[in-house]
Amino acid sequence: MKNILFPILVLFISAQTIAQSKVGTIDSDFILSKMPELTKVQEDLKAYNTKLEADLKVKVDEYQAKVKAYQDGVAAMTEPMKKTKQEEIINLENDIAKFRQNGSQLVQLEQNKLLQPLYTKIGKVLEEVAKAEGYTQVLTITSSGLAYVDPKFDLTKTVMTKLGIPVQ
Repeated sequence: MKNILFPILVLFISAQTIAQSKVGTIDSDFILSKMPELTKVQEDLKAYNTKLEADLKVKVDEYQAKVKAYQDGVAAMTEPMKKTKQEEIINLENDIAKFRQNGSQLVQLEQNKLLQPLYTKIGKVLEEVAKAEGYTQVLTITSSGLAYVDPKFDLTKTVMTKLGIPVQ
């Protein structure tokens, strides 16, 4: 008898727990795209990118000047001077190559740094909305690959309204 009652009791408790769960969804990237603060982030990121490009141009100009100076004066240089100048040029080439390689990573890190406060802001408001409306779970629909989402549980518009972002 115990073998029959125990599974029924577990099933009953599981059904009660599931019935009390409320799941919602949010498209945080959509909210982010509508936030007015995003314009400032994009401007700051563009300025950072421009600064990196200017830094690279300085390095390339320095490299080209050293190569030209070497080519113009190579006939009058001693072997140790040639070797020193060649090492300087090789070091500049390596520096430029590393800078180019790391450039996209630097831009990505800066973008993450600039966007983090916006995602934090969305997260705080989402937490308020989820608690106020009794949601036990909220899934992001941006990159989860969900096949079906019931729109009545989507908190995107509620969070946007609470952030003061016009809903269209």
